[in-house]
Amino acid sequence: MEFWESSFLEKQTMWGFEPADSAIWTKDFFLEKDVNDILVPGIGYGRNAKIFTDNGINVTGIEISGTAIDLARQNGFGSPIFHGSVADMPFDDKKYDGIFCYGLLHLLNKHDREKFIQDCYYQLKPNGYMVFTTVSKKAPMYGKGKQLAENYFEVMDGVSMYFYDTDSIKQDFGNYGLIEVSEINEPNKHKKTAPSINFLMIICKKN
Repeated sequence: MEFWESSFLEKQTMWGFEPADSAIWTKDFFLEKDVNDILVPGIGYGRNAKIFTDNGINVTGIEISGTAIDLARQNGFGSPIFHGSVADMPFDDKKYDGIFCYGLLHLLNKHDREKFIQDCYYQLKPNGYMVFTTVSKKAPMYGKGKQLAENYFEVMDGVSMYFYDTDSIKQDFGNYGLIEVSEINEPNKHKKTAPSINFLMIICKKN
């Protein structure tokens, strides 16, 4: 493999292939709640989705990066993946028992966040659950870079993040069955020396 190809793949798989702690927790939660069929927007190369399929949960993904989808396929992830942006949801008329979204919500602007949450809720069955993991205002990159709006910063060229707290979560999810908010520090399991990132886990139930 050429050096540039190796470097590109390393960047694409910078989080390694072990699932995030919040994905492990959500897998257990979904099994407890008899959630059998889930949608995973922003599925990436499948590192956080495989733990669900390994435990008998059907997964459908959404991913904007064709390269990430190719990597998922190369690593044996065979579940359906829609190739496109979450801004264009829904991609099907199906209703799901659950939705899991890791590390995506905070990358969207206000309009797209509102539409995304609404679209996810729409695709839940009655009594279905959706779980989001999103970056917290306690994260070390909060306040860094150019401020674009309240709690919204361009932390590096081409990467903007909205940093949540419990109040803003209640504001954004209050009409979408919000039942719990909790903190979780996600370690980088691929690079043990990298600092953990402060996340918030948001759990909603469709009534």
